[in-house]
Amino acid sequence: MAERVEQRLEDRVPELEQLERVGLFTHEEIRAVLKKATALEYKIQRRALRKEDFINYIQYEINLLELIKKRRARTGYSFKKDEIEGSMIQRVHSLFKRATGKWKEDVQLWLSHVAFCKQWNTKHQLSKVFSTMLAIHPNKPALWIMAAKWEMETRLSSESARHLFLRALRFHPECPKLYQEYFRMELMNAEKQRKEKKEFERAKMNLMGCLIFVMGVEFRLALLSIAKLFDFTHDLQKEILENLQAEYADNPLTWDYMARRELELGSLKATEPTTKQAKVSEMTQREERCCAVFEEAVTAVPTEDMWKCYITFCLERCNRKTNSEELKQKRLERTLSAFSKAHESSLLPEALYKQWSSLSQKAAEVAEAAAKRFSLSVEMWQMRLQVLIQLKSDNVTQCFEEAFKHVKSKVCGTLPLWTLWVEWSEAVNSKDDTEALYQRSLHAVAPAESVTMKEKYLDWAYRNGGYKKARRVFTSLHESHPLSLDFFKKMIEIEKEQEMCRMLRLREYYERALREFGSVNSDLWLEYIKEELSHPQGKPEHAGSIHWRAVKMLEGDQVEDFISKYTLLQTGHL
Repeated sequence: MAERVEQRLEDRVPELEQLERVGLFTHEEIRAVLKKATALEYKIQRRALRKEDFINYIQYEINLLELIKKRRARTGYSFKKDEIEGSMIQRVHSLFKRATGKWKEDVQLWLSHVAFCKQWNTKHQLSKVFSTMLAIHPNKPALWIMAAKWEMETRLSSESARHLFLRALRFHPECPKLYQEYFRMELMNAEKQRKEKKEFERAKMNLMGCLIFVMGVEFRLALLSIAKLFDFTHDLQKEILENLQAEYADNPLTWDYMARRELELGSLKATEPTTKQAKVSEMTQREERCCAVFEEAVTAVPTEDMWKCYITFCLERCNRKTNSEELKQKRLERTLSAFSKAHESSLLPEALYKQWSSLSQKAAEVAEAAAKRFSLSVEMWQMRLQVLIQLKSDNVTQCFEEAFKHVKSKVCGTLPLWTLWVEWSEAVNSKDDTEALYQRSLHAVAPAESVTMKEKYLDWAYRNGGYKKARRVFTSLHESHPLSLDFFKKMIEIEKEQEMCRMLRLREYYERALREFGSVNSDLWLEYIKEELSHPQGKPEHAGSIHWRAVKMLEGDQVEDFISKYTLLQTGHL
């Protein structure tokens, strides 16, 4: 191993001598570089290789290259690049080659090599990297697209790019993204040939071939958006659109596209409006044409998805900034009308009721309608209750009770409702009523969710009843499983806040916490040891026995983590 390291270091000598000779580095800096390189070389020559060692070495070499680049710019010296940077770049390529050969499955490592090649403009090497990477990772379409784009945009080779796309499509015949990027590439190539005043029928044929593989409405719309970027594709756009309307007339996305298209068609008129009022009037007419198409759509395709497209469009227009109060009001009225019609048709998606409620002046009625229609939905009841609480209604408690009649606590995950109820109760009810509610919630929620309620109960007890109350609640709950680590940490924190902080009590809390989490949490053991070492009533001699117990109880990587941190603690570095 030593011979190999010596040989590699000797190979560096010419470039280091050049760096010193031309004044880019001092003699001391050259010695520091040699010392660091020696350490890095020994690490990558070991029998048990580590990926981190290669990454560190590569990063060191790249940093060195960047430093040389800055010093060249500062001194104005631009000679001897082949002897200095050329040699270093080759070494980095060699390191990447060894690393990617050893850890072939690490895509990030390959991408780092690609980035290095691009940064230092080593095109020939990058072609080799792409070729090897795609042979090992042919199952990743994004890599094929990256390689093809580089061939097209950097090497200006449409043939190579096309070849890569066709190879990729053999591996991924149903990948929409590949077809879209291939389509984009052919359009770029056609535009380039067109600008050069050459025939581009061949490119057009390739485009038509690409369209044979069209795989659905979303894909065709994506192709349409790509084609719109090129000013010579009007016939192609028309062909795609006609195909879309013929095959997907009942698809909400087709209608959505046709409706939104009215906004663009309005801007194609010969004379554009000039005055502010004329612009507002023009925009109002365009939006009304869009809505007319949407109204036709929800009649032809009466589904939740279709209404969602319509309302999403209305919300987008409603959220657009405008100085015209008239336009703003019309957009709001149009949006509220769409919400109302969808609800009356029982086709308004659950997720949209919250937005309807936030826009409407009749929020309570909207929220009530939502909870009635989706009576098993925790989110809808939560929304209704939040509205009632905000309005300071007298029916809040009654509504909570009604909600829990419909939603089964143990099944549906009612934690948000219980959290909302106790928080509201804390603000308006007596302490006794709130405590009764906390105790009721512990039995009502699912076991996994009761963990959060126990934490909140303990926190509330301390805030409203002080230390003694918090300790009584802790004592009543510490055997009630499941429990969270935060529950115990909260009690430890409460104890530490007392003037007479008792180590005896802290030991009790730590011991109970370790009983539950001692096998999976190394930090808890360290905090316990720190407490014994630093507390006035602590017993430093207990640290050794706690350490022994921790090593016995901890599992997997936690043991090594604990030992390393304990060592740092002993040396005063933690």
